[in-house]
Amino acid sequence: MEYHDYYKTLEVARDASQDEIKKQYRRLARKYHPDVSKEANAEQLFKEVAEAYEVLKDPEKRSSFDQLGANWKAGQEFRPPPGWEQAFGGGGAHFNGGMGGNAGFSDFFESAFGGRAGMGGAGFGGRPQKPVSQTLRITIRLKESYSGGKRMVQIPQYSANGQPTGEHKKLEIRIPKGIQQGQKIRLSQQGASSMPGGPRGDLLLEVKFEADPLFTLDENSILLTLPLAPWEAALGSKVTVPTLGGNVELKIAAGAQSGQKMRLKGRGLPGKQTGDQIVTLQIQTPTAEDEAMEQLYQQMEQLSQFNPRSHFKR
Repeated sequence: MEYHDYYKTLEVARDASQDEIKKQYRRLARKYHPDVSKEANAEQLFKEVAEAYEVLKDPEKRSSFDQLGANWKAGQEFRPPPGWEQAFGGGGAHFNGGMGGNAGFSDFFESAFGGRAGMGGAGFGGRPQKPVSQTLRITIRLKESYSGGKRMVQIPQYSANGQPTGEHKKLEIRIPKGIQQGQKIRLSQQGASSMPGGPRGDLLLEVKFEADPLFTLDENSILLTLPLAPWEAALGSKVTVPTLGGNVELKIAAGAQSGQKMRLKGRGLPGKQTGDQIVTLQIQTPTAEDEAMEQLYQQMEQLSQFNPRSHFKR
């Protein structure tokens, strides 16, 4: 097998500091990660970089490698020197790389250091792990879905090992027209990384609608209850009706009844099939607040033959 020069793999000097080694590893891990790299042999290069970092980040393993490396050059046929296993813990020793999981290393690593080290983020033995998308909930108004547009949101920040830092940054996002509750807005590479220095996953903003004092939603249709005075319903009238796109005039025919529904076409949420606004009439009776109102109701009672319970008769 060939001797691997881990300093050459990470492109650092033999006296490089731990910070320099870590910084260089992160740079190369991003460069060669198979999910983002255009290099033909990106996966192999990624594995070599990760293996080199596994050794050089550990002071004991780095010291052992430095002693071994003084007598070898990259590419030379490698055989461990006599007594190496006893002196440096080879022959099946196990190292914990501090990144979780199990990983397969090169024959050189196995021969020089023995065993396997944990490098779950690298995902050896298969493709490196793809960053996992994260989901947060965002509350918007129906008006924002109807019109679309932009708004500022607070995006959580994550450390290099994928843990939330407790800090946030402001980000302007676009609200698509007609987005529905439960649908998600994808923010590319705004989530956490699956491994130190690796590419970040996406952040998915799951939409929830803020309760509206006037409107409710039924799929793409907007529902509104429209209160009417008795004379507006009896005599007919024109009333101003609110919609998500602004006020419109609605003609109420004479003799309108409570519960009657009217349709404002195309006034629902936009989409492949734009919804309508459904207006439900609700006649509200004013109270007899004074003597004049009482007399008016009594006069109506005497003049009208109206009986709302006529259908009860058998």
